[in-house]
Amino acid sequence: MHHPENDDQYKGLTVNAGVKEAPTVNPYTTFRRKKRLLTVEEYVRGIREGDVSILGQAVTLVESNLDSDQEIAQKVIEACLPYSGNSVRLGITGVPGAGKSTFIEALGTELAENGKKLAVLAIDPSSERSKGSILGDKTRMQELSSAKNAFIRPSPSAGSLGGVARKTRETIVLCEAAGYDTVFVETVGVGQSETAAHSMVDFFLLLQVTGTGDELQGIKRGIMEMADGIAINKCDGTNRDKARVAKAQFKNALMLFPPSESGWIPDVTTCSAIEKTGIWDVWHMVEDYIEYTKKTGYFDLKRTRQAKYWMQETINNTLLRHFYGNEQIAARLQEAEQKVLENKVSSFTAANQLLNDYFKGLEN
Repeated sequence: MHHPENDDQYKGLTVNAGVKEAPTVNPYTTFRRKKRLLTVEEYVRGIREGDVSILGQAVTLVESNLDSDQEIAQKVIEACLPYSGNSVRLGITGVPGAGKSTFIEALGTELAENGKKLAVLAIDPSSERSKGSILGDKTRMQELSSAKNAFIRPSPSAGSLGGVARKTRETIVLCEAAGYDTVFVETVGVGQSETAAHSMVDFFLLLQVTGTGDELQGIKRGIMEMADGIAINKCDGTNRDKARVAKAQFKNALMLFPPSESGWIPDVTTCSAIEKTGIWDVWHMVEDYIEYTKKTGYFDLKRTRQAKYWMQETINNTLLRHFYGNEQIAARLQEAEQKVLENKVSSFTAANQLLNDYFKGLEN
């Protein structure tokens, strides 16, 4: 650029050309290219070949609430269905502090070292305020997460247990198609999630601890009736005698329950996830159950019922989402809620009016 101040008539004055303007973006910064969206065929091929990265992407797709993602996810699941069903599905529940994650790592590590291919699917509780989840299972299971033939996937409950449970069941299909012969489903603890977990696994293990007062009082009867086996964890140190007493108590309690439909008599054993003692006793219990139910035909009957149950649950969830996603209902919902709050109409009347409007809209 020419500066007139540099002309001969202005002797003694010099204006420098200045510094070249610096770039607004650091030239050393590297940008990641956006990942190319995979086709259904590429997802299925990657899953079948045991590509953990593609399996993780497929699970993310299943967990997505976007309609476009769900459309692809369902096609992937349909394509993987013929390759699924060849695993042992183990559900694990227990009171908070029972050591579920430690137990899963102890048993999972032993299984992985003995040639099993293991997938761990954990439902993590979400905050009611922030809706966030820690998803810390990989952190807690450091040894197992580093195993070559182990896949750990935590999923947030996000306040919608039914939806997460459905997605967990679909994730089981993907994991089985990827060649995982053992699938663990860990619940958030004793409560509502147990029914959902029980409806997607072959063997339901109740993990219990002793030394917390009246052991039997801390477990609901419904959970005890669902359990196919009980393992009393933390049977180590000064807790060994208490664990043996608790074992006898649980065995006596189970005798009071009516016999299960499968004919299987639940057993009780003790173990220590920290010391890794009694771990194989738990797994032998699972193997005995699988062998027994396959001989009687109950194994296949249970899986058939589970498939029917999840078909009905999918219908219920879809209808619920469609109802609240309806524009006319969304416009009237707040008005109806206000009338209920002001005691102008009952909750049941308001609900029936909204449902009638919804079904009339479908007819039109």
